[in-house]
Amino acid sequence: MLKNKNIVLGVTGGIAAYKACALTSKLTQKGANVRVVMTESATQFVTPLTFQALSRNPVYTDTFDEKDPHKIAHIDLADWADVVLLAPTTANMIGKIAGGLADDMLSTILLATQAPVYIAPAMNVHMYQHPAVIQNMQKLDEWGYKFIEPGSGYLACGYVGKGRLEEPETIITVLEKDLHVPERLLQGLKVLISAGPTRESIDPIRFFTNHSSGKMGFALAEAAATAGADVTLITGPVSLTTDKPINRIDVNTAEEMYQAMLAHFPKQDIVIKSAAVADYRPTVTYKQKMKKQDGNLSIEMERTNDILKELGRRKQNQFLVGFAAETENVLSYAKKKIEQKNLDAIVVNDVTQSGAGFASDTNQVTYLNRSGMEKQLDLASKQDIAAEVIRLIVQDRTKGEH
Repeated sequence: MLKNKNIVLGVTGGIAAYKACALTSKLTQKGANVRVVMTESATQFVTPLTFQALSRNPVYTDTFDEKDPHKIAHIDLADWADVVLLAPTTANMIGKIAGGLADDMLSTILLATQAPVYIAPAMNVHMYQHPAVIQNMQKLDEWGYKFIEPGSGYLACGYVGKGRLEEPETIITVLEKDLHVPERLLQGLKVLISAGPTRESIDPIRFFTNHSSGKMGFALAEAAATAGADVTLITGPVSLTTDKPINRIDVNTAEEMYQAMLAHFPKQDIVIKSAAVADYRPTVTYKQKMKKQDGNLSIEMERTNDILKELGRRKQNQFLVGFAAETENVLSYAKKKIEQKNLDAIVVNDVTQSGAGFASDTNQVTYLNRSGMEKQLDLASKQDIAAEVIRLIVQDRTKGEH
């Protein structure tokens, strides 16, 4: 569940900071992208270099240390994060968050982020029981912050009681459980998905097509159905079956897919066009088999209707997502398509990369939205990629509604 997740790990000033080293290592081993943000006090217990080595990413300690002049670091990190995890969290930091204060790198990120924030407190047992700390935690709980309660045991100060940072393994278990795609994420929503190739006939025997297997589109349909959506899947000719309750419509040609997509488009909440539709078809389709002749053969081709562009033109309240398989200038082409076809987001992959081509059981893609966000999803099964794409779509669509 943590593979490809962007996690900002906030480390505050307590002796339990040493446990954050093991936590960073284990999160990284799980496939998460971890960026550590340390308070000044935290650097008195563990050096930034330690976390840099474990996370293989730069460590942030100073609000005014702008590593990239093209970005404001604390805003960039706040937007980048799928999850913000504070471990360990001192009473001081809890008080800052509750008071809306932002006087260092970590606290400014916490005010700016829209990602879920997990707080793993660690402090003396009496501090943890202080009315001010209890009141601050209650306020944060009401605001939607998630707490990973400390364990009980021997504390560094010599006391025995509740206040010890929860073990890294337990913290990771909590994250994995919460980050699993909820069953009802798309409850009550209608989702339209296209998948597979199309076939453009030359004669009764021969046709033009492409290498698409439909696996990515079918994985998206399964993920959307699992999340509770009413899914309509319009698919070209493939040898795949569906396990979930999905309204499947089979088509062959680009024109058939065009008509089917337009017919179902108006009533949808989310539309994902992942089919690899032919851009051209033969101008003439012969009713009888073309006989072999001497010399070369030329077949005149004509453009098919651009399904995605037409959907973008007709779009009203639908959240429209395109897919693009590219071999060069991958991101620049994807960004142009967002504007040219009036998309809300696009998922693009470089089919020349190993494990990311047609018919493969795996994929590696980049998700881009209209706001300029780019989220790279590293090599994983198409089912895992689909679940993450659905989560990103829901996240973007929810932001748009507000």
